[in-house]
Amino acid sequence: MRFSRFLQGVKAELPLLVGVAPFGMIYGVLAIQAGIIKIQAQAMSSIIFAGSSQIVFTQLVLESAPGLVIVVAVLVVNLRHALYSAWMAPYLQRLSRGWKLLLAYLLTDEAYVVSAIHYEKLGYAELHPTFEQEFQHYYLFGAGLALWTTWQVSTAFGLFLGTVIPSSWSLDFTLALTFIALVVPNLRDRAGVITAVSAGVVAVLATNLPYKVGLVIAVVIGVVAGMLMEKGSAEK
Repeated sequence: MRFSRFLQGVKAELPLLVGVAPFGMIYGVLAIQAGIIKIQAQAMSSIIFAGSSQIVFTQLVLESAPGLVIVVAVLVVNLRHALYSAWMAPYLQRLSRGWKLLLAYLLTDEAYVVSAIHYEKLGYAELHPTFEQEFQHYYLFGAGLALWTTWQVSTAFGLFLGTVIPSSWSLDFTLALTFIALVVPNLRDRAGVITAVSAGVVAVLATNLPYKVGLVIAVVIGVVAGMLMEKGSAEK
């Protein structure tokens, strides 16, 4: 039963890995171009384990941004994981501390999406007493581990390519295409559209601000706009 749930999670994650692999390679290439040592760049993929944050980190390092700016930028970009955790909490609260720490580490955008869809299909609107007994947390474990493995391998491959690809190629433009491919299919309600449009407009208008501060501002405004839209819809 455990292995079956694990494989279900892995299989659900496989289609998303097609986009994750090139993203990891791009990060590796950009890390080399930013002058980050290979072992440090690979360690970031293991410790931070968040593609968008790692890209922001490398770009800020390339611009010689102050350490505090880098920390705040990475923190803001990763704030969405707090929302993922809040959604997953009812399903995982009866697990041991070890399991909670492991699954929290493996919880990424892609792992969250496939797991959330799976858990909703099970009909568990509230905490189900047999959730852990049915080993459903192995589904999230399988999805998360599949992505983690792909990210580590693709990062290593990108670090190798970074030594042979010239910085003049400016591969960072492909990041925007990657995020568009991830975001657009998931814009299914008005709040999501408002969030994306608000953040996108602000990011473009604030693109010339130093140290990528415009990105931080865009994230904050996008989240606030989405929350206000949801609140307004709920009141109606």
